[in-house]
Amino acid sequence: AANHPTDPDADEILARKGVIVLPDVYANAGGVTVSYFEWVQNIQGFMWDEDKVNKELKRYMLHAYASLKDACKANNCDFRMAAFSLAISRVARATLLRGWEA
Repeated sequence: AANHPTDPDADEILARKGVIVLPDVYANAGGVTVSYFEWVQNIQGFMWDEDKVNKELKRYMLHAYASLKDACKANNCDFRMAAFSLAISRVARATLLRGWEA
């Protein structure tokens, strides 16, 4: 399900059939998040056990899913567009907080 495996036509067909398609960036987020956990552990010189990793991953993924659902409702769009919308708004916010202007 990673890296935009369906084209826009397929997205429309699946939507008409009531199939919920999670965006590729969300589907890939678990592996990326665990890589971040590994980096943090290496920097700090400690190891989490598998239960701790899974617990933290679940917390992050559930929060991300809730954010996607909220963005879907706020923008009246599908999950993919909600993910793009969230990403763009977060990059814009970070840019402003760093003092950069468009």
